[in-house]
Amino acid sequence: MTTTAASASAALIEDLVDANRILATQNIFDAFGHVSARHDGDPQRFVLSRNLAPGRVAAADLLDFAVESGEPMAADPPPLYLERHIHSEIYKARPEVMAVVHHHSPAVLPFAIARGARLQPVCHMAGFLGGAGQGESPPLFEIRDHAGPASDLLVRNRALGAALAQRLGAGRIVLMRGHGATVVAESLRVAVYRAIYAELNARLILQALPLGPLQALSAEEADATRLTNEAQVARPWALWREQSRRATPA
Repeated sequence: MTTTAASASAALIEDLVDANRILATQNIFDAFGHVSARHDGDPQRFVLSRNLAPGRVAAADLLDFAVESGEPMAADPPPLYLERHIHSEIYKARPEVMAVVHHHSPAVLPFAIARGARLQPVCHMAGFLGGAGQGESPPLFEIRDHAGPASDLLVRNRALGAALAQRLGAGRIVLMRGHGATVVAESLRVAVYRAIYAELNARLILQALPLGPLQALSAEEADATRLTNEAQVARPWALWREQSRRATPA
């Protein structure tokens, strides 16, 4: 088997390895889930690991993929993630998106299961869950509408990836019924931030519900807090990177 490692810049490769390990150590990923980045030298490519538990991903595991097809550039690739078309179809539909995270984090998942549940922003660190471009809460992708009643709930082809991208629309996160969520951002570090704080916000909702009615952020508060916090993403990134490197040394 011959493979071609990702040809993106060394800085992007380092950040993508760190992103995999950060999301694993922060319990957003377990053995499953994946994170990609748009290639910083060719916007028609993206970089994603081979099929591997995220906490084990190293630079040598990263491959270039074509945005148009979702297929690897290498002629004889290793086993690949089944749901790589989540990434390719979102990059195709959203030229401004630079990173995609797909996860099954345990506090977010109930909001993709319980009918009528809404993952509203209730914490100032999670304003990205509402406001301009997102509405009051993230939309829900119902795979039965596109794959019928007997699918394995996996987005395993281009058609399903395109349907998911359409449901995401101009938003920052889309829930996936019985499955998990997909998060996007204009940078890899912000995508990681959003995945982590969506989980925290979900936990806060679950903890607050027994105490009384929820008070969500207004649309204006959501926009203001998102802009303030995401401008400081270097601060949590440095901490999370240090923690992940201690937990998963090279």
